[in-house]
Amino acid sequence: MNKTIFSTGIFFGVLAVLLGAFGAHGLEKLIDSDAILTYETGIRYQMYHALFLLILANTRFLPEQHKKLVFYLIVLGMVLFSFSIYFLATNALTDFDFKKIALLTPLGGTLLIFGWLVLGYKVFKSKPSLPL
Repeated sequence: MNKTIFSTGIFFGVLAVLLGAFGAHGLEKLIDSDAILTYETGIRYQMYHALFLLILANTRFLPEQHKKLVFYLIVLGMVLFSFSIYFLATNALTDFDFKKIALLTPLGGTLLIFGWLVLGYKVFKSKPSLPL
């Protein structure tokens, strides 16, 4: 599971860099500055959580089932949160009104919060053993 978590962190990190470059160089003339800032928020949170996954994969004091739960919460939250923001920020470029799926953003954010809370709870409740 650690390899899967680490690989997923790498994937989302690379994707954040690619989407960030696309936003900085490909979207700057297509959407307004407020939409660019919104898009950058999605990139930032995606990168934060990609790095989070790299760290999670290397923690040795959490049982695998706890890591797996945190992993699923973070990945699903990251996809719902960041990708809904990307779609909302680029809404003006498509015929589909992405405002119809705007509720995915807070749902994704809630899952990210739960992922952090579950991690904190499991760490707090775990018996001291190996450091990170």
